Amino acid sequence: MTYLLLKSLHVFLVVSTYALFFLRGIWSWNGSVILQKRWTRIVPHVIDTLLLISAIALALTIHQYPFIDAWLTAKVIGLLLYIGLGFVALRKGMNKTMRFFAWLAAQAVFLYIVLVAMTHNPVPW
Repeated sequence: MTYLLLKSLHVFLVVSTYALFFLRGIWSWNGSVILQKRWTRIVPHVIDTLLLISAIALALTIHQYPFIDAWLTAKVIGLLLYIGLGFVALRKGMNKTMRFFAWLAAQAVFLYIVLVAMTHNPVPW
């Protein structure tokens, strides 16, 4: 029961963080004032923190760990790449072309992370 609740929470947070990243990328590209709202600076961090906590709890529950189990290692490396690309994509001061391609690349990395999670295989194709 605990596993199913954790997994459901984790999946909900994954969908939430992706939806917000996608929207923030569009808002950034369009120069929307929505990005100036307080909630758009706080909510993503709350969701991402809860997502990380749920991921750690899931790993402990299933007794599989990064740097021991290849698929979780691939997810962690993918996550670090996704964070870096997301930083470039949403950062002001970068040129729009670079931000756009970083945004697209971050989405490709996100898809990779999801596929690895679904298949438990670092090479999910």
